[in-house]
Amino acid sequence: MEKKPFVTLSQIQEITRTYPTPFHIYDEKGIVENARKLKAAFAWNPGFREYFAVKATPNPYLMEILKKEGIGADCSSYTELLLSEAVGLKGSDIMFSSNVTPDMDFCKAAELGAIINFDDLSLIDDYAGIAPFQETMCCRYNPGGLFTLQNEIMDTPKDAKYGMTKEQLKEAFLKLKAHGVKHFGIHAFLASNTVALGYYPKLARILFELAVELAAQTGVHIAFINLSGGVGVAYRPDQEPNDIMAIGEAVREVYEEVLVPAGMGDVAIFTELGRFMLAPYGMLIARVLHQKHIWKDYVGLDACAANLMRPAMYGAYHHITVLGKEDWPCDHKYDVTGGLCENNDKFAIDRMLPEIENGDYVAIHDTGAHGFSMGYNYNGKLRSAELLLRTDGSVKLIRRAETPRDYFATLDYPGLERI
Repeated sequence: MEKKPFVTLSQIQEITRTYPTPFHIYDEKGIVENARKLKAAFAWNPGFREYFAVKATPNPYLMEILKKEGIGADCSSYTELLLSEAVGLKGSDIMFSSNVTPDMDFCKAAELGAIINFDDLSLIDDYAGIAPFQETMCCRYNPGGLFTLQNEIMDTPKDAKYGMTKEQLKEAFLKLKAHGVKHFGIHAFLASNTVALGYYPKLARILFELAVELAAQTGVHIAFINLSGGVGVAYRPDQEPNDIMAIGEAVREVYEEVLVPAGMGDVAIFTELGRFMLAPYGMLIARVLHQKHIWKDYVGLDACAANLMRPAMYGAYHHITVLGKEDWPCDHKYDVTGGLCENNDKFAIDRMLPEIENGDYVAIHDTGAHGFSMGYNYNGKLRSAELLLRTDGSVKLIRRAETPRDYFATLDYPGLERI
């Protein structure tokens, strides 16, 4: 798959007259088209709902675009709940899936009427002393063991801190039923960033069979099954992107095989996608400041790991396009770095790229999720602006860049007040 930026060099040259690099920029057209394709893939299920994982890209302007497409919010903290409230989401528009949850967070979720997804059995007793139980509530499942797909280990649920065992889930449902809960949901997340048709269908089978078993044992009404996230994107050009239409159809086949014969054909399917929804529709735009030629050839950008942590933290691959040189041969090997005082501050290692000159603009692909949101201020680096490329071609500032005043805002120290 060829990686093409959704902006050109001439567009970036025009944008940087107003907004200097580095910045993250998002493609509204791509976001809307992708949201509609996801809904089409699960249109066979009348109750289908996507809850965008706010942690992936916590910007209300982007959440507002998704809201217009009928998409809710998956929140895991107090501030994410506040963001959702500001956008006008409330009640069943919000799925609150947290762990090690403070009382304040539960109170806010209850105030908004969010669907609360309990991560642990003990939290039900904690919640009983905090807020009233709602008619619809959810519990998170952890099957333990290994999660395999076509004999390949995809993840290790037994090592994950999230969710309950099957026995705990049954006890949780009975406790919630005693508290007056009438409709129940089951949630699980078993693998991250899968680029494989089989992940959602296999997860669906596990949860559908569990739902049939629990409904029979407890007599509760299973209203929805939340497949959570895990459907990934093709970060590398040699990867094939997920076919969401095929994934939706494969989940439908399992639904018809497992739930419908059990008389549970009214169960709604929920998803909580973050990466799939936004990652390909965001890029980090940076400018080449400096080159260094010692034992290796280095290209230094005005962005750093504080703007995009994933390569430094995980060794994650993000494709890089040198704008204006898309058709040049990639015959030079570089480490592409930022200016942090950390040797892992590298966007790419031994990456073959066109010959680079100081002043070139680079587009780092697939930063629309877990890009800006993972930013930080180490070395006193300031977080960048976020821009939105509108469907009409105009550009909107949706988050300004930080200033030194922002960095020092929480310090009460003589001399800093003048900054």
